[in-house]
Amino acid sequence: MTTTTTNRGDRYKWVALSNTTLGVLMSALDGSIVIISLPAIFRGIGLDPLAPGNIGYLLWMILGYLLVSAVLVVTLGRLGDMFGRVKMYNVGFVIFSVASVALSFDPFHGGQGALWLIGWRIIQAVGGSMLTANSAAILTDAFPREQRGMALGINQITALAGQFLGLVAGGLLAEIDWRAVFWVSVPFGILGTVWSIRSLREIGKPRRARVDWGGNVTFALGTGVLLAAITYGIQPYGGAATGWGSPWVLGGIGSGVLLLVAFGVIETRVKEPMFQLSLFRIRAFTAGNLAVLLTSIARGGLQFMLIIWLQGIWLPLHGYEYEKTPLWAGIYLLPLTVGFLIAGPMSGYLSDRFGARLFSTGGLVLVAGSFLGLLALPVDFSYPVFALLLVISGIGQGMFSAPNTSAIMSSVADHQRGVASGMRSTFQNSGTALSIGVFFSLMIAGLAGSLPATLTGGLQAHGVPADVAANVAQLPPVSTLFAAFLGSNPMAHLLGPGVLSGLSPSDSAALTGKEFFPQLISGPFHNGLVTVFTAAAVMALVAGLASVSRGKRYFHPDLAPRAGEQRSTPDKENG
Repeated sequence: MTTTTTNRGDRYKWVALSNTTLGVLMSALDGSIVIISLPAIFRGIGLDPLAPGNIGYLLWMILGYLLVSAVLVVTLGRLGDMFGRVKMYNVGFVIFSVASVALSFDPFHGGQGALWLIGWRIIQAVGGSMLTANSAAILTDAFPREQRGMALGINQITALAGQFLGLVAGGLLAEIDWRAVFWVSVPFGILGTVWSIRSLREIGKPRRARVDWGGNVTFALGTGVLLAAITYGIQPYGGAATGWGSPWVLGGIGSGVLLLVAFGVIETRVKEPMFQLSLFRIRAFTAGNLAVLLTSIARGGLQFMLIIWLQGIWLPLHGYEYEKTPLWAGIYLLPLTVGFLIAGPMSGYLSDRFGARLFSTGGLVLVAGSFLGLLALPVDFSYPVFALLLVISGIGQGMFSAPNTSAIMSSVADHQRGVASGMRSTFQNSGTALSIGVFFSLMIAGLAGSLPATLTGGLQAHGVPADVAANVAQLPPVSTLFAAFLGSNPMAHLLGPGVLSGLSPSDSAALTGKEFFPQLISGPFHNGLVTVFTAAAVMALVAGLASVSRGKRYFHPDLAPRAGEQRSTPDKENG
């Protein structure tokens, strides 16, 4: 009887791992697949993504999914603790699948088409948040602690790899049809829904409690308003290159901070809070989540800057058509995913034996080193060196993510795993959303100093009248940055047929060719890149310090110790 029960438990844990891995892969892949497919999507719905009035649509196509993922995971993790993690996970699969179908059948064009996509992306993110908020808790329930690092490592590395696989998949599918970017999730969503309903079961005992409405509302509003305001700081305001002086941005940041302060006060006074602030008394939990936040900001900056670097500069300089750069950018970024897949499961397995601190901290040192290496490269780099640095970055992120997640989840009691998983996901998703505002602002600041003069001189050298060149040079740097981000040559768009027709055929061909725009922005871009990658390296090193400070290996006292093993306590090993 015991053997049969054990065999069933062994089988179930692998079923739980495979199903939750599919769920987080889908959620992560859909978080990034749209980024690289935006040019094809906007062409498909008949909207110019570089028109000033359409930048908001472009931002919300990226930001909406990230904001919802950052705001809701704690609430959904808490609800999983209260009503059943598997139930919440199954509902998430259903919502995600329905939204994927709706996205692929956008019936509108222009601005209405963009709003349809943004709305359903937000709904899709709700389903994805249900998956990610509860998957780590389901795995922690299913696996014994000596195998937990390996299981969470596979799960988390799949999620991180999904972010970069989404770039490749987006490039490939956009070549076929922009709707295929959303079709790809439909069969996997249906399969995952049926499979999870039939195979997953509740192991942790749900603890019914009152819903903390005050905490939920203030947290959702505060986080959403704060992240949205920071992101809108990258858009120009008045004569400034960025919007950090805008009263709307400053008001949004102030309002978001006040709402989060109110949230903290509410959570200390309600009997059953949504956000378990007491968990921050556990050093392993606090240090691990601080490292997650900083690493996510740095990783997001890496992802966006590499896309700009490849699509806007390196690939066109090497003869690739602008329409093909999204596909090839995804392919050339594959070494990052290779690094994840090499290091993630292995470091998770080894951390089960030796603890998380060595692997997590060592991984972050590698990440910081890869940023400094990328910083030293010329804009027109040698690809083998670039690929090696990407592999090192991927290995470092893989070494960090799996052990760190395992340490966070093992540091809390059984009944708090859902909310702990949600809190960890909130820090991770908030970091990715913050990276848009932080690193795009840093890059715009770097471009603003040298781009206008470079643009004016370059245009005049090809016969563009001085007044027209000066006009184009005064356009907000964010427009140039988004052109590079989308793998687009904006010269024809900026100059218009009237100006181009007045130039010699050779000058007109040069301005709209593959080399003029990349060569023009490469110098200003590198100035911005120095600032961005220096900041990212510093963040990775500070995250490494946080990882070191987690203390010795620690398991929550409520977890039953193995035979012959002493029970760990916060005072003895973590305090």
